Amino acid sequence: MAARLPLDVRQIYLEPRAAALPRGQEILRRFPDAERIEVASHWNIPGLHGNAGLVKDWLRVKRQVLVLGFRKTLTMRPNGRSADFIAPGLANGCALSCAYCYVPRHKGYANPITTFANIEDVLAALRRHAQRQGRKTEPNTVDASDWVYDLGENSDLSVDALISDNVRDQIELFRTLPNAKASFATKYVNRDLLTYDPQGRTRLRFSLMPPSVARVVDIGTSPMSERLAAINDLVEAGYEVHLNFSPVIIFDGWTNAYTELFQQVDAVLSPRAKAQLAAEVIFLTHNVGLHEVNLGWHRKAETLLWTPQWQETKQSEYGGTNLRYRRGLKGKAVERFTALLRRELPYCTVRYAF
Repeated sequence: MAARLPLDVRQIYLEPRAAALPRGQEILRRFPDAERIEVASHWNIPGLHGNAGLVKDWLRVKRQVLVLGFRKTLTMRPNGRSADFIAPGLANGCALSCAYCYVPRHKGYANPITTFANIEDVLAALRRHAQRQGRKTEPNTVDASDWVYDLGENSDLSVDALISDNVRDQIELFRTLPNAKASFATKYVNRDLLTYDPQGRTRLRFSLMPPSVARVVDIGTSPMSERLAAINDLVEAGYEVHLNFSPVIIFDGWTNAYTELFQQVDAVLSPRAKAQLAAEVIFLTHNVGLHEVNLGWHRKAETLLWTPQWQETKQSEYGGTNLRYRRGLKGKAVERFTALLRRELPYCTVRYAF
């Protein structure tokens, strides 16, 4: 486990139904001194969600507040990029404070972790869905032989594992599914994961970016040097470890910075880690609402994320206004990035880039 913990839980908002479950009781025992506040719904907490006055307490709320809820929706959504399916997450929100994170767009001015206690419902839904799929008969860019389920679309499972055994239980489930593999992206080094014995059935995607940029936008995460240093150990512990270059942020000197990062990766990885390496590449999409939130707690980040001279607006499918790099610029940038990656890390398969 990393020496510096991102959590200091002092207040727990809880749904009584969740608190009564065995996993809910386990979580409450883990934080015995935290104040407990009953709420009707984990999605609508007066004074927390939508409270503009909390934006200046962004970091404190993330570290000190936990929401304990009951997961109702158990749908598996088709994906096709990071995974074949997006699984129903056992958490929503994060104690880390990446300035580009899209999850706060849906929660308003506070984005602490909501963790779900009905673990058995989620495990059963995963098992049933995988069994219905049968064997994967045609390889795709996600995986050559297994159906891959993303477990952490809206959270960081390495941090979630500090709260309960939900992550361990999911990894143990996938050891028993002969046709399916778990996957999640992370920016936090939790060395307890080395004891989970995934047996090659869990893919961990380490998010990487140049350290100078990460120090500005990846608040509360593990330093890039720690993430790189953990890759070989995780491979030896039985994980498949890929790289997640997301988001790629364009700034003056960005190609030189990424060239240096690729060279650091090459210098650190063991032959075994290199042999199984693959990467996904996603260029930054920013959001007008998130920009306004960030101005309230971390204006410096917006000098990197909000660059209208290189960006154009586009309405999202949820009705918000997003900023993406201009079409011609982005196409050339993606080509430049992937060319650099193939030159410096020729053994690293690029699963997709956009």
